Amino acid sequence: MSDDPHILWLDQEGAPGNPLLGGKFASLAEMTAAGFAVPVGFGVTTTAYRVFMAHAGLDDKAAFVREAARRSALAEIGSARARLTDAIGATPMPGTLETAIRRNYAALEERTGRAGVPVAVRSSGEAEDLADASFAGQYDTYLWIAGADAVLRHVRSCWASMFGDAALSYRAGGGEAAAAGGDGICVGIQQMVEARAAGVMFTLDPLNGDRSKIVMEACWGLGEGVVKGDVTPSRFTVDKVTLEIVKRDVVPQAEEYRFDPTANAVCLMPLAPERGQTACIDDAEALALARLAKRIEGHRGAAQDIEWAIGADGEVRVLQVRPETVWSQRESAGLVSESRSAVGHVLARLSGGRVATAGPGQREP
Repeated sequence: MSDDPHILWLDQEGAPGNPLLGGKFASLAEMTAAGFAVPVGFGVTTTAYRVFMAHAGLDDKAAFVREAARRSALAEIGSARARLTDAIGATPMPGTLETAIRRNYAALEERTGRAGVPVAVRSSGEAEDLADASFAGQYDTYLWIAGADAVLRHVRSCWASMFGDAALSYRAGGGEAAAAGGDGICVGIQQMVEARAAGVMFTLDPLNGDRSKIVMEACWGLGEGVVKGDVTPSRFTVDKVTLEIVKRDVVPQAEEYRFDPTANAVCLMPLAPERGQTACIDDAEALALARLAKRIEGHRGAAQDIEWAIGADGEVRVLQVRPETVWSQRESAGLVSESRSAVGHVLARLSGGRVATAGPGQREP
């Protein structure tokens, strides 16, 4: 475990709910402490981000850009945003911070027993995954990053995503809670799950708000196919009380996201036809996922939006847990009349995630 103020491991004492980990990683630390299977990892804390910004002399520039976004005055930002993100990418890190990240990545290699262990480098903003301002998909995540040098580059990229078009537009158009969102960001460094299948599940029906159902969408390979919306997922609806599958829509799948060693990147690649014609999860796995969803909802006391993956070993890992933010903010009487707006929100959430599947040094457009 780290005793460095810039690093906090998910399974370290004091990590659950700690704001130094941002919303996303603080939730995963909570899940870890509660005994749920979360991939091992550590956070480069919000303190580290602030130390870097002060060291680089970028605090005033960042404050100008954030204030313009809060006032919905994005036109005022002009080239200031581009200069800011370029500076985040080019300014050397303080030596102590770089050393801490390298040392803890080496510790992750040791804990996993794998040299050059591939990781997800994940943004975790202070305002992310809150009940009233989720910031879902507004910051960047990079997959299958291997080696300390690559991790350091992508930590910077996650910091820069605080000032990307998506995050700033969300602040400008997301209402009072989004505009007031925190100004710090943690970057999570977490072992990749080499997923056989993955997806999302809600502890209510996202199309109509029915709290007696658990709805999951699943695909072969990594979950980016579901999150980004470029793979049509299979869908399972489970009765939350009886734990029976009440609806099953299995969709043939021609491609899956997986790591391509030739390209050194996660790519959308052809799926063997005999595999793609079958369900990516069987009924037993769907019911195991439903039981997991019930346990998480019970632990957190509210409807949840959960990302998960099943590894080659058949074990389910929890990748992300956030409050469900559509129906939880609606009166029960409004469920039917407002269903269209809710569906639109859910579809935007599923297709709008900013996940960079390219290899080191590359970004998705």
